[in-house]
Amino acid sequence: MSENRLFGKIPGSLGSLSYLMFLRLSGNNLFGELPSSLRNCTRMISIDLSNNRLSGLIPAWLGETMRSLLILSLRKNRFSGPIPLKICILSGLHILDLSRNNLSGSIPSCFGNMEAFKVELTDAEVAPYEGKLNVVAKGRILYYDTILYLVNSIDLSSNSLSGEIPVEITSLVKIVTLNLSKNHLTGNIPTDIGNLGWVETLDLSINQLSGPIPPSIASLDFLTHFNFSYNKLTGKIPTSTQFQTKVDPTIFQGNAALCGPPLKECVGDRTKTSDNGTNDEGETDDEDKLEKVWFFAVVGLGYLVGFWVFFGTLVIKKRWRIAYFRFIETCILELNEWSWSFLHKMLGYLTCRRNT
Repeated sequence: MSENRLFGKIPGSLGSLSYLMFLRLSGNNLFGELPSSLRNCTRMISIDLSNNRLSGLIPAWLGETMRSLLILSLRKNRFSGPIPLKICILSGLHILDLSRNNLSGSIPSCFGNMEAFKVELTDAEVAPYEGKLNVVAKGRILYYDTILYLVNSIDLSSNSLSGEIPVEITSLVKIVTLNLSKNHLTGNIPTDIGNLGWVETLDLSINQLSGPIPPSIASLDFLTHFNFSYNKLTGKIPTSTQFQTKVDPTIFQGNAALCGPPLKECVGDRTKTSDNGTNDEGETDDEDKLEKVWFFAVVGLGYLVGFWVFFGTLVIKKRWRIAYFRFIETCILELNEWSWSFLHKMLGYLTCRRNT
């Protein structure tokens, strides 16, 4: 019953539908809290209540009774309070969208225990099911139906979450979309963020994260959409194929102490020399010094030749020398005449202004 004009609270009588597996009421004008009677729907697979005006706490019984839940989307509502730890009990949950609410507190470290994001499940373990859902991925809203069971996504963006990004989240090696943007997260980006080998979308923008971007992030081969803008990140941007091909500097902007392509060049950045005496271009130190010597020698020689070609000609050619100095004299006289004329006009103008 999504995308209608339904108004009011979710009726508690829905809890009597004990065989209900899919509940999709997104895009309506529903308000109030989730009725506790829904805990009776123990066979629920998918809950999509996004784009409403639902409020209150996210109930812990979602994780206690709905052990078969695979999709939980409460996006764009007015839920407040912390993320319940009981959510981590849902071992099969592979789409969690709590974005655009008023959630506070920290990101539960137990997220690292959610099995659906850690192992590649076989068809026998997660059989294809019928479902439809809009998922925010790669910077836009994507609609999934027949392959929805293949999507692994966590979206906690646009809330008031604080604290550090838990290190345990780096164990979610099969996650495809991770969006933690527009919160109040602090601390460093976890060093082992490169363990998220399947991630395609990684958005950590508009937080208060500090420290360097971990070098391990350069190993994320499937990363196609990422954003680290408007944090307090420092140091040099890691060198990787993804970062070098992304010429859009907006994905790093808002980090004053961040440097390297595609931003400003790092201060004091020089061509590094390896242990065998060669730099990044395969040249030895002696070759590099020899090139510098030749460069300054050629520049100096060019200066001397140009100097003597001009002034030597004036010394040798008397007729050219006389013409040159006459030209200089004429220019000086004309300049003086113009200056006196300009001064005379200004005095006349100031005299007229004073008389009037």
